[in-house]
Amino acid sequence: QVQLVESGGGLVYPGGSLRLSCTASGFGFSDYAMKWVRQAPGKDIEWVSSLSIDGSTAYYTNSVKGRFTASRDNAGNTLYLQMNDLKPEDTAMYYCERMGGSGTLRGQGTQVTVTN
Repeated sequence: QVQLVESGGGLVYPGGSLRLSCTASGFGFSDYAMKWVRQAPGKDIEWVSSLSIDGSTAYYTNSVKGRFTASRDNAGNTLYLQMNDLKPEDTAMYYCERMGGSGTLRGQGTQVTVTN
């Protein structure tokens, strides 16, 4: 079964950290660039980060630069997003998504809530 499964979300205070994981199965994970997107309540989906096939090149939306780091373990079919210095405006459902291939492949998401 072709799927992506995110985990690692939670409730944190501002300034806190979380590490999201996205485990892939059913396709050649190491053949695809990957990205993280997020959706806050009542808002459109927002691109957060993209990561190249080998993990050597990453791009970030301006609001998370210097705070978030994307990485991947191709041997373990897993994508990561290390999120530091979290802010309330980072509160959203976070999804990993395959770049390319047939159709849109996105996981079910993991909720990140940053609040006092």
